[in-house]
Amino acid sequence: MKKFLIYSLLLFTVPILHFSCEDTLEVTPPGEFSPGNVLTNEAGLTALLYSAYQFQNQNQGTKNVINMEEVCTDMAFNTGGGENRTLSLFINFTWDPSVGWIQNNMWSSRYNAIRDANVLLENIEDADIDGETASLFKAEARYIRAAEYASMYVWFGPVPLRTSTTQEQNLARASEQEMLDFVESELRATIPDLPDPGQEAQWGRATKGHALGILTKFLLNTKQWSKVVETTQQIMDLGYYEIFPEFKDLFKIENEQNKELLVAWPNLNVSPRGHTFPNGAFPPGFSFAPNLPEYQWRSTMANWATQYRLRDEFVDSFDPADQRLVIIVQEYVNLNGATVDLRSTPDNSRSLKFFDPDALANHHGNDVPIVRYSDVLLSRAEALNEINGPSQEALDLINTVRQRAGLPGITLADATSQEVLRDYILQERGWEFVSEGKRREDLIRHDKFIEFAKNRGINAQPHHVRLPIPAAEINANPAVQQNEGY
Repeated sequence: MKKFLIYSLLLFTVPILHFSCEDTLEVTPPGEFSPGNVLTNEAGLTALLYSAYQFQNQNQGTKNVINMEEVCTDMAFNTGGGENRTLSLFINFTWDPSVGWIQNNMWSSRYNAIRDANVLLENIEDADIDGETASLFKAEARYIRAAEYASMYVWFGPVPLRTSTTQEQNLARASEQEMLDFVESELRATIPDLPDPGQEAQWGRATKGHALGILTKFLLNTKQWSKVVETTQQIMDLGYYEIFPEFKDLFKIENEQNKELLVAWPNLNVSPRGHTFPNGAFPPGFSFAPNLPEYQWRSTMANWATQYRLRDEFVDSFDPADQRLVIIVQEYVNLNGATVDLRSTPDNSRSLKFFDPDALANHHGNDVPIVRYSDVLLSRAEALNEINGPSQEALDLINTVRQRAGLPGITLADATSQEVLRDYILQERGWEFVSEGKRREDLIRHDKFIEFAKNRGINAQPHHVRLPIPAAEINANPAVQQNEGY
C-alpha cells in the first residue's frame, strides 16, 4: 500500500493527485474537468474525495492543534517566536473568539472537509461509477464528515450540522442529542462498506478500524461507557491490531503503517506535507541527545525560534524506568560540542517523539497518530472501571500498555477503588500520549482541566472546557449562538 498525498487540488478545474512518487493516479484528460461534468465521472469524484481527506489531514496545522491541546494542561509549555503570541493565550486561559488558530485549524478546515463530503454524497448517485466503488466512496465521505463533527463537538460542543449544500446559510447549532446521535449513527453506518484494516487501497484512507476508532474516542469523551466497551470489543475482534513492541520505534519513519495505528495522518518530508512539530521541539543549537543518539541533527533541518517545552512536574511524574521517558530530552549536546542541561531552566524538557533523519527544512515525514491500539485498550479499561470499578480485565488492559513501557503491572491491591484506578488511568494516558494532542480532552473528561489550571495559578473558569465559536462564524451566521462565557 502507498500513502496518498495531495499536493495540489483545484476543484472544478484540473486535479493533480499523487499517491506517492511510485504510484500516481492517472486522471481523465483535463478537458473533461469542466464545471458541468466534473462530478459525473469517477476521476472527478476521486478528486473531490481526496480534497476532503486533504482538509482533514492538515499536516502543518497539526502542530498547532497538538500545542493548543497541551499547553493549557499540566503537560506542555511554550516560549519564544511568533507562535508564542497565540500559545500564551492558551497557557494563560485568555483565548477568545478572535484567535485565528481556532478559526483556521479547528473550524474552517473541518467545514471544508464536510462540504466536500456533502457535495460527493449529493452527486454520486448520478455519476458514471461502478456500484462497488460508489459504495466505498459514500462510506468514506460519511466517515470523514462524521469524524470532523466528532472533533468539533469535543472542542466546541454542538455546532451547525451541515449535511447538504442546500441548507440555509444561517443555520443554528444542533442540539446536544442531535449531535450525539448523528456522529454515532453515521460512523456505525459506514462500517459495513469500509474495507478491513490492511485492505485499503492507499495508506491513510478509511477502514473499519478508522470508523470504530473515531467512534470509540467520541463515545469515551461523551462518557457513554457501555458503548465504549462494545466498540472496543469490535476493534479487538477484527484480529488485526496489536501493540508495537518498542515504544520509541513506533513513531519512526521505517515503522510507519504498523498495526498499532488505527487512524494516522500521512506525511512526507516535502512542503507542504510534512510534520512540523519537531522544529519547535528542538532546543537551541541541538546536535544530539545522549538518550537518543540516533537522532542526529543535519544541516538540512530547521530549528525554530518558538520552543515546544514540557512542564517539570509532568516529566518528573514518570517512573525513571519507564521506557517512554526516553523520547523526552532533558540534556543535549549542542553544535559546539557542549552539553546543555535543559533542567537548569524551569519547564524546559523537550519531546522528540517525532524525528525524521531525512527531514528537509520544516518538513519531517512522520505520520501523525490519531488513534492507536494502546488508546483502545486504555479506553476500554476506563469504561470498565466507570461501569463496575476495578476489575482484573481492566488491569490486564492497562498492564499490556505498561509492559511495553517496561513497568510492573498494577494489581487489585493497588487499585483499591474506582477513583484510585481512574487516577491511574489518567496518569497512564499522559505518559503514553505526550505530544499527540490528547491531554486537554482527557483532563476535561476526568473533571481535572479547570482544577489543574487553578493549581498552577491560572484564572480558569468552568466555561473554558469548551472553546469559543470563532468570531468570523458568528459574523457570517447570525443564527449561531456563542458558547457561554465568551
